[in-house]
Amino acid sequence: MKTLYKLLFLGSVLTVIYSCGKELGALPKNAKVDENTILDQGTAQIALNGAYYNFANASTTRANWQNHQILPATLAGYLGYGFGQLPQEDNQNTSTSGTYWDESYKALNATNGVIKGVNALADNAFTGNRKKEILAEARFIRAYAHFKLLSYYAEWYKINSTQGVLLRDELSTLTNITKKRSTVKESYDFILADLNETIANGPATNPNHYATKWAAMALKMRVLINRGASGDYAEVIQLADNILQNGPYVLESSQQNLFRTAALASKEVILGIKPQALQAADPYSKSRQYWPGASALYVAKAKLRDLYAGDPRQNWVIGIANPSTSSPNTYYFTKYQVVGGTPSVTSETDYALRLTEVYLLKAEAIVRSGGSLTEAKNLVHLIQEKAGLTVANAPYLAVTNALTPATLLEEIYKETSRSLVAEDGSEWMALLRLPFETVKIYKPSISSQIQYIIPVPLTEFRYNPEFGEQNTGYAAN
Repeated sequence: MKTLYKLLFLGSVLTVIYSCGKELGALPKNAKVDENTILDQGTAQIALNGAYYNFANASTTRANWQNHQILPATLAGYLGYGFGQLPQEDNQNTSTSGTYWDESYKALNATNGVIKGVNALADNAFTGNRKKEILAEARFIRAYAHFKLLSYYAEWYKINSTQGVLLRDELSTLTNITKKRSTVKESYDFILADLNETIANGPATNPNHYATKWAAMALKMRVLINRGASGDYAEVIQLADNILQNGPYVLESSQQNLFRTAALASKEVILGIKPQALQAADPYSKSRQYWPGASALYVAKAKLRDLYAGDPRQNWVIGIANPSTSSPNTYYFTKYQVVGGTPSVTSETDYALRLTEVYLLKAEAIVRSGGSLTEAKNLVHLIQEKAGLTVANAPYLAVTNALTPATLLEEIYKETSRSLVAEDGSEWMALLRLPFETVKIYKPSISSQIQYIIPVPLTEFRYNPEFGEQNTGYAAN
């Protein structure tokens, strides 16, 4: 059985390398699934492009990023299926196991190949600082993939838990694919080490569908606010200030403009996912999953519509009622695609990190560290004003009237959901950072922290006997 797993794994690795080559330029004819693929700066860049290709979970026709939008928003209670109900809507997660697993480990394998191959080359094989930059960009992708795995397949909320991530720190081969999962602390430490390397050596400027040191700072803010150890909140604030004072990013004048016209041209986007060249024409593109015409329909639930009560964003994020009788009290989700719209590069663009999140994470860190509630409120109000709210709007007033840290944290969670719903999981993680009793109020179908995460795929236990225990509450066979 071990041999079968190794053959299947190697086959998937070869598939990744082949697909990357087709899209992003041919690898050398003598390319192998090892460091020998990278022979100079040019082939190192091709390999890095392949890592980005896997980061976007891309195919030849589209970037398959929609699960980053749908699953977290579904778990949080904001999105659902338009022709019935998914188990995840009630936080029944057993069938969800493979959602991020395969794409993350494909990205990790491609990235580790880049790191190994580039490290093997002499410094003078690269111009200027490009060797360090390529390694830093690769380590950002590795940190992102590991953090996605930590957030959904590991007890990230228990620093002393043994149920951490199966860390991949080298190119997988037939001799090293069986491995034990790490602890949660080891997982955080490894992810943060990669991000620190990107902050130190990553490029300051790059097209915003590639990583920069600023993207690493923003991602590090996500990691630290989840870990919540001593000093983490202070560092989140410091990172935010660095980005806000020294970074090249500016809040979009209107949140609606970002999703209707600006897309990746917006100076607010820290890291986005650029659509593939033929993506808008793909009959199964993301846009068509929000407006009928493809294989599925994902809709806004009444909970999301109600969240926007008194908020002008309701007029463009929430569309007309979904007529399907199998999904009552749902509405077309029009954040990306308007009802009756035609898919375009703009509607197909995805967002991993935006400046709005930096402001909201800073506000949350200020409150959690015992800082000024007024300062935190001002940050939230700024985001609300960019969304068209005034002092007369109910959500704005709710922030103003939050007089305790606990109530303000709840309002920051709500604004995080309004601003960042269905982008890359911020609404779900912000909910889970609230006290457990509060989480149950906002999502009554959650009765145990077991439901904070999803099970490790069963194939990992069948073919990787060294992995260790299944996540608490889920079966390993």
